[in-house]
Amino acid sequence: MASSSVCNPSLPIHHHHNPSAANTTASVFAGTGGGSMVTAKKKVAVIGAGAAGLVAARELEREGHRVVVFERGEKAGGTWVYDPSTETDPLGIDPCRKVVHSSLYRSLRTNLPREIMGFLDFPFSIKEGRDLRRFPGYQEVELYLDDFAAESDVLKAIRFRTEVFHVGMMEGGKWVVKSRRDFGEDVAVDVNEIYDGVVVCSGHYAEPRIAEVPGVERWPGEQIHSHNYRIPEPFQDKVVIVIGSSESAADISREISKVAKEVHVSSRSALDRFGKKFYGHENMWLHSMIQGTHEDGTVVFQDGTSVIANVILHCTGYKYHFPFLETNGAVTVDDNRVGPLYKHVFPPSLGPWLSFVGLPWKTIPFPMMELQCKWVAGALSERIALPSEEEMMKDVEAFYSRIAAMGYPKHYTHNISGCQFEYFDWLATECGYPKGEEWRKEMYFANTRNKTENPDTYREEWEDHDLISQAHEEFSRLKQQHSVKNM
Repeated sequence: MASSSVCNPSLPIHHHHNPSAANTTASVFAGTGGGSMVTAKKKVAVIGAGAAGLVAARELEREGHRVVVFERGEKAGGTWVYDPSTETDPLGIDPCRKVVHSSLYRSLRTNLPREIMGFLDFPFSIKEGRDLRRFPGYQEVELYLDDFAAESDVLKAIRFRTEVFHVGMMEGGKWVVKSRRDFGEDVAVDVNEIYDGVVVCSGHYAEPRIAEVPGVERWPGEQIHSHNYRIPEPFQDKVVIVIGSSESAADISREISKVAKEVHVSSRSALDRFGKKFYGHENMWLHSMIQGTHEDGTVVFQDGTSVIANVILHCTGYKYHFPFLETNGAVTVDDNRVGPLYKHVFPPSLGPWLSFVGLPWKTIPFPMMELQCKWVAGALSERIALPSEEEMMKDVEAFYSRIAAMGYPKHYTHNISGCQFEYFDWLATECGYPKGEEWRKEMYFANTRNKTENPDTYREEWEDHDLISQAHEEFSRLKQQHSVKNM
């Protein structure tokens, strides 16, 4: 199911209740940290079968839990599954629009080298006959996730074409999960089930955040969010304003410049370069934020410059959005802060029975999700002890105070760019897993420097060959260990 509506669907509904889903039994298994132990096998619902949902299913099954993964689409992969269609509202703010859950554009390539992008024990290796580039296109990432799902044997746990429309708390600490499976031909079936735990892996790239543009309601041009950008051709010979300084803003503005008359990037960063052309681009300029827009099509920037434009393209990120989740106020989204959450994962009053995987941004997502899932799986089996509710809440409040004192806005709560490796190592320690290798950290920073210094060529030219060698040595060791394990 490539798209859905956030309005109430008008499909005929059949209801089914499965009370047996609540049953739990004792099982003996080898935990992630090693050693056999007796623990309660839990029934766990995972919402979403993207990268987070797939690795959640693997880690939960490794820990001995019984897992059901709910996926609204027809295949696994989440945001890495390309959909050429776009929403009926290009800005993505109409609540009754046709919702398209993919944000990929056709030319998208990774901005991380494949050596550090993959899961920790399942390298993102080159495969003959596929995309051999170090920074491959989205199709190769989708194939990698297919390989991971097959190797992990988690596809059997996934219910495709099944959308969760309600997750709510019950007496006794259980969770009711209400889902709707689309059988096509205007037939859908509703199922209500009871679970011990819920892991939210629904992603955060489907609900656009829009920049506030003064006077835009009278401005005659077009507006679009990057969520609905696919190809550059619609911008042929147009004057385009791109708002944002994200990775997508950098890529899309450069791609559009090949066909557009002019591209003007509006950003809060690089104050010393406002009003100047981008190096190597004759029709791209950098500006400050927009001061105002006018009925004649003029867009005025805070740096005093102005331009008559045809299109404003918002590359301004996304909102966290969990319309299915009802926690009676225990978890809220306030200015894009999902909270309170202990270490971005557990609500103090509901952990470990409710958890969120993949919320932090400005990070290497797949390894982070893997470590979060190891923690969640171990906590659900009670092999890993969480602090008390009071201790977790105290930690959350101290964290909020720190970022406020540093001057960060609330919507930067889940931006971990400055501490991601400390976060990874903290999670690894909690799970009894080895801390990250130094070459991974060095490669990340080498790529960041190269991308900053050479934004047009960093995907094709690099100098960290020694780190690539270290990565391949590590991958060879993993392959040998895997071969011995399967003998």
